[in-house]
Amino acid sequence: MREFLMAIFMLISSCFSNLFTQIERLPENKYNSNISFNCITAEENEISEKEKQLCRSWFDEKLLLRSGSQDLPYDLKVGGKSLVKNINDWDVFVGAESDEGTVYKGGKTSYITLNHKLSDLEATVEATIYEKNATCEWTVSVRNSGGSDSPVISDFYAANTAFAIEEAQLYYSMGSCDNPYDFAMMQRCLSLIPSVFVSDDGRSTDINLPYFNISGKNGGIVLGIGWTGLWRTDLSAFGGDVFVKAKQENFKAYLLPGEEVRSPLVSVSFYDGDNPLKGFNSFRSWVSNCVYPENIPDTMTMLEFSGPMHTQTAAELFAAADGYGEEIYGKIDCFWMDAGWYKYNEGWHDSVGNWVSNPDRFPNGIVEVADYAASKGCGLVLWFEPERVCRNSLFHTKGAENERWLIELDDEDNLMWNLAEDGARDYLTDYISTFLKENKVTVYRQDFNFSPDVYWEYADKAYYGGRKGITENHYVTNLYAYLDGLTANVEGLIIDNCASGGRRLDLEMARRSVPVWRSDYNCNPHENILEATQSHTYGISFWLPLSGTVFYSESEYAARSSIMPLGLETFGTVHGEHYGEYIEQRSMMNGYYYPLSSGGYYSDRMLAMQYSSYDADSGMALVYKRADVVNGEYTVKLNGLVPDAVYSVYDYDSPENVFEMTGEELMKKGIKLALPEGEKAFIIMFSAK
Repeated sequence: MREFLMAIFMLISSCFSNLFTQIERLPENKYNSNISFNCITAEENEISEKEKQLCRSWFDEKLLLRSGSQDLPYDLKVGGKSLVKNINDWDVFVGAESDEGTVYKGGKTSYITLNHKLSDLEATVEATIYEKNATCEWTVSVRNSGGSDSPVISDFYAANTAFAIEEAQLYYSMGSCDNPYDFAMMQRCLSLIPSVFVSDDGRSTDINLPYFNISGKNGGIVLGIGWTGLWRTDLSAFGGDVFVKAKQENFKAYLLPGEEVRSPLVSVSFYDGDNPLKGFNSFRSWVSNCVYPENIPDTMTMLEFSGPMHTQTAAELFAAADGYGEEIYGKIDCFWMDAGWYKYNEGWHDSVGNWVSNPDRFPNGIVEVADYAASKGCGLVLWFEPERVCRNSLFHTKGAENERWLIELDDEDNLMWNLAEDGARDYLTDYISTFLKENKVTVYRQDFNFSPDVYWEYADKAYYGGRKGITENHYVTNLYAYLDGLTANVEGLIIDNCASGGRRLDLEMARRSVPVWRSDYNCNPHENILEATQSHTYGISFWLPLSGTVFYSESEYAARSSIMPLGLETFGTVHGEHYGEYIEQRSMMNGYYYPLSSGGYYSDRMLAMQYSSYDADSGMALVYKRADVVNGEYTVKLNGLVPDAVYSVYDYDSPENVFEMTGEELMKKGIKLALPEGEKAFIIMFSAK
């Protein structure tokens, strides 16, 4: 009966997917900021042997096919015939598992090859298990190894599978769209009607983050998607199972001889129990320990040296910087040079593609700035936007000399550097790598300020025979190859990922970069900017340990509102009273995360969050009393502690007043704070004795 009901469900889902669909988009007004989470102990938060075995068993059965099962967790159609439903049309070979860390940090990787008997198509699944993190991931690549065009590939699902999760609750977050509610946590019940999540304009995280915590009464999974383009994820539930489908949103194309395409990356983190905080922290620790590049520090502080509106020469900039005391530079990791260091017409945005330093401002090149920064013990951040090309720029001229290196739309001022072409990718890699090395750049800041989807769609028709999604697929794949090429060619290079704020924060970009500027909402002095900044930190911390924006230091409340691992000091704030504070607190934010009070960005609600070391030995809570909160006191109940451990606790403002409480007391009774009139940000520090 169960199999019959599931078959009926799948039939309804496939036949009426457009009718039974809820597409999740940004709210027009307020969102529900009252999502709360139950207490979890430090022991419960540890990844258990049971969870590791859950992951290993699923990985072995579904991806390595060791139980003899042919229930693949991915699918594609070749000439209209499904791989999963016609598995006998394929020869399947499962390779040996690599040693840990051979391919990805902390992971063991296997390659599964599927050869299509009816054509020359060959599919390769790269599958990696991170046993210590109870997490696995995979991508599917398809190559035409024959001498003629392949059959049409369609319905190319990176994930098309089910998980046994009863009474499924879904937790997901908004993306970065220049709003005060960027990264806000959302919650809904999964049901027969699919909830559909998509990106909007080709930038992967402008509507929703592609991360999903699906929590049930006896366990759950955290699903991650890596695709820096148009992705789609369908989630539904029926009969105690959750159905997951994920893919590049639009793809239907034959492959030329020798041509290869790939699916998005899919990751699954398994957790036991009914507390979704376990899933969030398992995912965060996996991202921190296995996904982020190895050279990313826990904190980075950047000093704005030259911004888009600056016109000073190098000599004038050095003279101004010489006025700072050496203690300033002791708290800075890098000088930040944003847009406008090249020659432009009316503004920094109208000459993108001129990747040569302005000789009027920097007669000795950018390397002179790098050398000056090095004399202060700092590195150099340099801004680029290589995918956008302005007319009459250096890259416009070069691109026009080569067929299909540029994508040009009649009604658009911007042209796109066509990374879908391998030659364009290689040229860009060589040029930018050489520039970075010659100018001693230590942090490459890549921005992306336009919508690529219309360019991809145009190129499909104009360049690639009308094959739907082929431009995007090659473009996204070559974007990763380009970024990997930079780090391979420039020793120690760090990549700062920006796309009009945090609009490209998917899993594949996390593998290569960190977002120092996570939301363009911080570009302007909104009335609620401090509360929005607090809310952004609260929301993004569920998924990504490292993020940042500008550091505000005009007041204590402002400075504490912008406590985050990464960030930018501006010329206007480096002499502020609170400049350079809170390094210890910022470094704690790469551990486990516990949301305490979800007040959103509203001035009449408290907001509080906690960060702890993995062993719950130490940590802090940030508690924000907004201006219009009327209560006279607030009780902070901590989370994720060892119940019978004794903790020393103090208010950052009164370090001499240390008191002791057990972990159980801190989690159940909490600490009462007397709330003053107006705004106040508390920092509660704790450590186990």
